[in-house]
Amino acid sequence: MRRMKLGDFLRNKIRNFLHIEPAANQQIVLQQRLDFYGNIARNKLWYRGDSWELSDFYRQLDVSPTLFWKASSTKGMEIHKLHTGIPKLIIKTIGNIILHDYNGLEITEPTAAEQWEKIAEDNKFKKLLKRFLKKILIVGDGAFKVSFDRTLSGDVPIIEYVSGENVEFVRSRGRITETVFLATYTHNNRKYTFKERYGYGYILYELYNDNDEPIPTGFIPQTKWVDGQGVGFDKSVMLAVPVIYGESESYEGRGESLYEGKSDAFDALDEAWSQWMDALRAGRTKEYIPENLIPRDPDNGKLLKPNSFDNRFIEVAQDMSENSNSKITTGQAQIQHESYLSTYITALDLALQGIISPSTLGIDVKKLDNADAQREKEKATLYTRGNIIELLNDVLPELVIAAVCAGQIWHEQNVEKPTVKVNFGEYANPSFESQVETVSKGKTGGIMSTEAAVEELYGDSKDDEWKEQEVRRIKEEQGIVTMGDPPAANLDGDV
Repeated sequence: MRRMKLGDFLRNKIRNFLHIEPAANQQIVLQQRLDFYGNIARNKLWYRGDSWELSDFYRQLDVSPTLFWKASSTKGMEIHKLHTGIPKLIIKTIGNIILHDYNGLEITEPTAAEQWEKIAEDNKFKKLLKRFLKKILIVGDGAFKVSFDRTLSGDVPIIEYVSGENVEFVRSRGRITETVFLATYTHNNRKYTFKERYGYGYILYELYNDNDEPIPTGFIPQTKWVDGQGVGFDKSVMLAVPVIYGESESYEGRGESLYEGKSDAFDALDEAWSQWMDALRAGRTKEYIPENLIPRDPDNGKLLKPNSFDNRFIEVAQDMSENSNSKITTGQAQIQHESYLSTYITALDLALQGIISPSTLGIDVKKLDNADAQREKEKATLYTRGNIIELLNDVLPELVIAAVCAGQIWHEQNVEKPTVKVNFGEYANPSFESQVETVSKGKTGGIMSTEAAVEELYGDSKDDEWKEQEVRRIKEEQGIVTMGDPPAANLDGDV
């Protein structure tokens, strides 16, 4: 009992001693350094890869002066700032992988399929898809726009992709109900904003002056083609297809670039590479020359001065002793290549992490023994590829439907939405030899039919008719005969 009383006493003392008050409410204000359009500009500059543009851009930003592209060198100790070009390489490589695996579209309805073939040919759809992939991966969102222009394509719908900086989305309960395309025009030294509002069953046209005041669309020559306020059609159709990759945490309702959040990693990678190259330049062989042996300018006889680029010689005091022997000596710094290489590899890994595997870019990896090892090393690429293909599986059918329905509306036909399927091949798939070995085991184990084996081996590389013939040939070679159904017997038992 005494121990219980002592415990109660201590608990009461502690309770009385500690007066815990809840934290006071605080308002934390963070100032974004870039708005949505500034962020797009930065992502585009990383893709463009021009070191002068990057340096000029960061110098105008209110960011830490310790950033590599923001920092300024001390006079006389300038560093050649180099850009590795990795962001552009990432975008181009991922885009090429998607295009290489794209096996076209399947449209169930023959009439719609014929209409789409004509539209795709007129719009050079494969090139359009390539441009679209580049822009969506850099910016993060945008929209396809379907329109008509008799002077360019006659009665064939025109498909355009407009990048996110020129697109706004109008939402209702979290769903996009209207896509607004923006265009800026200049007339008489004044800027005007033209808005095309694409919604379900309508297209509206609006023109605003530089004070954001609405004015008639015929006020400037660039928009005189607009006939009235807009057009109306079937309310189940919107002739615009919004495209949003990912989900931005900084700008609500917008997408994000493939390398969103990697600016600091790219900055560090460029610094590591520039530092390494600067060490190589500074470590060139140097000549230590007495003053009386320094080369002179042949025009005026003055001593030549080395510059920061070559730095070929260094002046040393002349030996004035009686037995002096003026001579030129040479020396070269020892560069720690292993240390620079380790830093560069670490920075490169951080820049690529979660986006693409180094082996996909052709960066040094160990020799691969088989296709399984290749797939293991390219998992990051496979995940990124999967996300993009998932987006395309949603977007491309909607684009085909919008384009085909636009043609039907233009020709005053009944609107009938086609059924569309997108086909993609497999990336980094196992070799044919390993597939044969795997399928053979399943076939001999009795867990795979001949039809399934042929489908697994050839997939989309052969059409259905060829695969049916191959199944028939295999069965004939194996002595498997497909028997027809026996004729039904009559009621008297005669056949």
